[in-house]
Amino acid sequence: MKKYLRFPVLAILLSGFLFYACSDDDKDEKMATSKTIVDVALENDDFSILVDAVTKAGLANALADRNASLTVFAPTNAAFASLLEELGASSLEDIPNDLLTSVLLYHVLGEQKTAAQLTDGYYSTLSAGPAENLNLSLYKSGTKLNNRANITATDVMADNGIIHVINKVILPLSITGHAVANDAFSSLVAAVEKAELAGTLDSDDVSLTVFAPVNAAFGQLLSDLGVTLDDLTAEDLTPILLYHVLDGVVPSSAVTSGYFPTLATAFDNNVSLGISVDNGVVLNGSSNVVVVDVVATNGVIHAIDEVLTQPNIVDAALGNPLFSILVEAVVKAELVEALSGDGPLTVFAPTNAAFEALFEVLEVDGIDDLDVELLTSVLLAHVVSGNVGSGDLSSGSVPTLNEEKSLEIVVDGAVTIDGSINVVLADVQTSNGVIHVIDGVILP
Repeated sequence: MKKYLRFPVLAILLSGFLFYACSDDDKDEKMATSKTIVDVALENDDFSILVDAVTKAGLANALADRNASLTVFAPTNAAFASLLEELGASSLEDIPNDLLTSVLLYHVLGEQKTAAQLTDGYYSTLSAGPAENLNLSLYKSGTKLNNRANITATDVMADNGIIHVINKVILPLSITGHAVANDAFSSLVAAVEKAELAGTLDSDDVSLTVFAPVNAAFGQLLSDLGVTLDDLTAEDLTPILLYHVLDGVVPSSAVTSGYFPTLATAFDNNVSLGISVDNGVVLNGSSNVVVVDVVATNGVIHAIDEVLTQPNIVDAALGNPLFSILVEAVVKAELVEALSGDGPLTVFAPTNAAFEALFEVLEVDGIDDLDVELLTSVLLAHVVSGNVGSGDLSSGSVPTLNEEKSLEIVVDGAVTIDGSINVVLADVQTSNGVIHVIDGVILP
């Protein structure tokens, strides 16, 4: 991948704040002193560049606030010198203040964490990111940051926080950078590389939400398909990977139940991803979100335990419990294969409530009480040939796959069918067609 760490100065320095303090003259004393983080840093010559950076960025007062409770990962002079060389900069003066501030804040947590409390995982920094503050990551039993910087000294105490010394300046990571840094996403990284999508996921011009499958999820998919990653081409992988990406940043606090367009397309429309938050966050009825809100410079990552594949019309219905009666009907009428083909098809899909209302009118208990021939006729009256999105619907008569039934559609802000049935949710795009959810059952 071309730019995992977003080095090109502008992208790389989009978050972070660093500051450290060296140990007191008494080498054995790590108890809190009457000194702030700034005071401790000023006493150690190996943090002179850090002090200069904090001063230049105007952050000294924030780090000297005795009411604060902070954890600072503090780079040494050698760490700063290495970064400047990496960026092709001669001194801190070559780095704009806003970028420097962002980088420094990326080294600060808004709570105190001793070395014993630093475990592997993601930590929110004080550096602003898209929607929420940027995350840094810890690996190797909490001793390595972003798989880049090692903690070389720990638990230097100040009145307003704890300092841990590090040997490299940590850089804010893009979505791709976070995936590369975490070995749990190595299969995802390999797939992204093969599909040549690193540029898409690394772009500074977009903000994305990525549902990232862990290695075990990829292993299960490959096992189910009876292939290896090497057997899959970029053409195979691209639609799978893009189906895991939403345009825009959606933190866990903003996730709601519904259908959301992904970057994958079918029939020139974005394929929909079904999300339920009724029992945790579940995608398409089976893939669970296991880690949330890994905030990167260009978006957010949520880790999932199952690789998502683009559903066809039947799969989409199977993944939503609101359509369980419809699925039962389709199975009984032996229409699964017909609705799972290449398409394109448009299905007006009645909810369970719609079917239950029909059962009450017919005075039957359920699908089992309906004649197969009648059921087939009813279901085919809900299917139109072609991928007809809501924007393509217009008032008039529309033929269905039931040759004896046409739909009388009225489009007047809302969409009404046969005078009384309403489209309550439009444009659930699948791999072989589009679904419009309706609140009644269409009768031939």
